[in-house]
Amino acid sequence: MTADHPQQTHIPLAERMRPNRLEEFIGQSHLLGEGRPLLQALESGNLHSMLFWGPPGTGKTTLANMIAQRVNAEFIRLSAVLSGVKDIRAAVEQARFLRDQGRDTVLFVDEVHRFNKSQQDAFLPHVEDGTVVFIGATTENPSFELNNALLSRSRVYVLKALGADDIRQVIDNALTDCERGLGAYELLMDDQQRDRLAQVADGDARRALNLLEIASDLARPVDGGNLIDDAVLESVLSDGVRRFDNKGEQFYDQISALHKSVRGSDPDAALYWLCRMLDGGCDALYIARRVVRMASEDIGNADPRALQLTLNAWDVQERLGSPEGELALAQAVIYMACAAKSNAVYTAYGQAMKTVRQQGSKEVPLHLRNAPTRLMKSLDYGREYRYAHDEPEAYAAGEHYFPDDMSEIRFYEPVPRGLEIKIAEKLQHLRELDRKARQGGQIKEKSS
Repeated sequence: MTADHPQQTHIPLAERMRPNRLEEFIGQSHLLGEGRPLLQALESGNLHSMLFWGPPGTGKTTLANMIAQRVNAEFIRLSAVLSGVKDIRAAVEQARFLRDQGRDTVLFVDEVHRFNKSQQDAFLPHVEDGTVVFIGATTENPSFELNNALLSRSRVYVLKALGADDIRQVIDNALTDCERGLGAYELLMDDQQRDRLAQVADGDARRALNLLEIASDLARPVDGGNLIDDAVLESVLSDGVRRFDNKGEQFYDQISALHKSVRGSDPDAALYWLCRMLDGGCDALYIARRVVRMASEDIGNADPRALQLTLNAWDVQERLGSPEGELALAQAVIYMACAAKSNAVYTAYGQAMKTVRQQGSKEVPLHLRNAPTRLMKSLDYGREYRYAHDEPEAYAAGEHYFPDDMSEIRFYEPVPRGLEIKIAEKLQHLRELDRKARQGGQIKEKSS
């Protein structure tokens, strides 16, 4: 480097560039724009317990710190990863002392979803009695991760991933700021490279600054400064991975998007979400299992080939792994998105299961029972059973297969798409045979 490093060079760039004033904060205009709820709360000085829920690098910690500064409150930060009940108690004791001095305390808990129930319970009473103003930060859905008591006492603010334009502004600020940023380094980085870095950061300002700092260390001295060229940027970004969490909100959102794109018959969107998950490191075998489910739930008998194709894709993934298995999954996903859709089997199964659970253990009719012994035959097991293959069209017209004290219920209603068109025609024909048989008195109906 031709320029001397700033005196704070041991502090990461992302920490040095953390905004100190609300005016410096980038993004989250839906919360901090004119007339928006969080800005109104700050301007009124009305402190309340809150939860910041959003992806990494969107400003959760920075916002909490600025809120404390705005109302001249003490800011105590705990990490749920590193802190325990002992640390919570120490923070509460400090807050009590400050309250006696007439000063408020903001207790900020980073990654609060990592606290277990007992740890969350430990500071709940002190939130209730006003000893501390609680601000939690989480990347996970608080509905699933936090106690209802804590959730009910906190207002949830949802932070969004920063847009590429926001990240670009963060990068530009860091490159020009001589006091906290990299302005003293005389870095040369053109607009195209800055835009690329902003895209790769994937909505995470901290990640953008971390990558920029690495690139600045690798910059090549040239006349007029230090050059961050394509080669430098490529070496820094070569291992970039998009946001994904195998156990968190991103995971379930993306598999939901994949499933709904298949159901919505959009092969391109379905392929996009499949690739997003694979690129993010999702277990391909998990995707294979979910794809099989889609075949039964949303396609069913409208195109039974879909189920076989998904099972084949699962088998290829297990046998060959990547990339052959992933290509087979792509084939299955595209086929399903283009296939005729039916949820008739899914709906029928749900209704039948509900009926079974509601009506109890009804006995099997005698004519449908197995009779392998003489005693069973003497008890009329299997008596009057009609062997369908001996009947016209291999169908015992008018026969009753439900329990004797139960009327026939029509669970399965084929849709007018794909193979189920033919299935519906067949079932209608058989029901017409039943009607004629019963009207003619040939068969005594056994329904109640």
